[in-house]
Amino acid sequence: MLVEKLPPVKATLQPSNHPYLNGAWTPQHEEVTAFDLDVIEGVIPDDIDGVYLRNTENQLHQPLGRYHPFDGDGMIHQIDFSGGKASYRNRFVRTRCFAAEQDAGGSLWGGLMDRTGTSKRPGFGAHGGLKDSSSTDIIVHAGKAVSTFYQCGEGYVLDPETLEQSGVASWVPLDGISAHPKVDERTGELLFFNYSKHAPYMHYGVVGPDGKLAHYVPVPLPGPRLPHDMMFTPNWSILCDFPLFWDEELLKRDIHVTRLHEGLPSRFALIPRYGQPEDIRWFEADPTFVLHFINAYEEGDEVILDGYFEEDPYPPPIESAGEYAHMMAYVDEHSFKPKLHRWRFNLVDGTTKEERLDDRILEFGMMNQRYLGLPYRYAYSTTSKPGWFLFNGFVKHDLQTGTSEQVMLEEGRYGSEAPFAPRIDAKDEDDGYLVSFIIDENRGTSECILIDCKRFSEGPVCRIALPHKISSGTHAHWVERKDLRKYG
Repeated sequence: MLVEKLPPVKATLQPSNHPYLNGAWTPQHEEVTAFDLDVIEGVIPDDIDGVYLRNTENQLHQPLGRYHPFDGDGMIHQIDFSGGKASYRNRFVRTRCFAAEQDAGGSLWGGLMDRTGTSKRPGFGAHGGLKDSSSTDIIVHAGKAVSTFYQCGEGYVLDPETLEQSGVASWVPLDGISAHPKVDERTGELLFFNYSKHAPYMHYGVVGPDGKLAHYVPVPLPGPRLPHDMMFTPNWSILCDFPLFWDEELLKRDIHVTRLHEGLPSRFALIPRYGQPEDIRWFEADPTFVLHFINAYEEGDEVILDGYFEEDPYPPPIESAGEYAHMMAYVDEHSFKPKLHRWRFNLVDGTTKEERLDDRILEFGMMNQRYLGLPYRYAYSTTSKPGWFLFNGFVKHDLQTGTSEQVMLEEGRYGSEAPFAPRIDAKDEDDGYLVSFIIDENRGTSECILIDCKRFSEGPVCRIALPHKISSGTHAHWVERKDLRKYG
């Protein structure tokens, strides 16, 4: 392995006992490029050609207040597969806030758990006053990677192969974009939403394959909300209004505390891809909150949506965590209990039918992106370590037969969101690999693993060493080389 280190960035973070600044969440401040990665076990397959991108939170500076893991500075980790070889690189996302704090030599913005007034400068996001760290999601559209912030940031553009950066996406509107924009690979369009504390509280938009804003309309809501994900089918885009959102009375005092509003249902907005507000079809469902969806598709008179229904979206604090009791519960899947779930929206009579697909605690689902928005068969979820935001296994669901297979990681080894990488000339939907970065706390190292989805329960068929231990984080993406070549 040949490793080239970049010049160091400024960092002022001091050691602490914070649970999400240590262990598998220890921030990584080093930026490198590494070629000819060493293989620990197996052989790097020569039948995939593309890049895996993973977004992580890596706090650089001493926090002004109480640190939350979602406050950390965004860093993209990438592994590039081609011809049976692999290379790696990682780069901080050079946001405006990153640059400002580098110039200042310290933190300028408070975090998610801090009171209004903690920040030294005006901030970003639906919350207001936050640092846009662009540390949540990463997708690829029109040949360019776009990193996003969960509470509506600016959207930063990177070259998915070199990680060279070109600033804010030109099409991003004033209210920003939420994490989880979606790309329709058949049309080349990117679909997105945002939300804010001012009427109409949500907007929805479409970006064409030319990278220009093609459509942008309001989606009026009763008040400020906190949606997190969206989905689409060929004819519909699906947006959300859940009963978990800011306490309205506290919000009048600029205090951002979420609560579950009893008596309110979940609501789903179905809007035609280029529809207007008057075209929206609203569907009600059981109250919950959904962090992430897997897919949606049309079947006769129904639109079918799959995702993770939270059984306890407003969980009690984990008392054993002491001063971090509330924070630890809100990022612990075993506290808010997400379960694989299906919603069926009937376009004729306006009713919703719901179905539980698995009683295990699962989240961060992925699938073969070629089937996004279309009927599909296979879904891939992560399992998590109780009490922690750490992935400790992967589950493959066959939604046609109702069966599943599971791969669990050794204690002390934690994975990342694992997208599906199709084989070159794949013959069917599960003909490919799951790709995931692993943090090995037992050895103080990191690696990349590949799981052959045709032989899922056998576990990794290849383990590839990374040049340094990475931090845990949130979302990941796979893009095939042939799709990048469409755009030069």
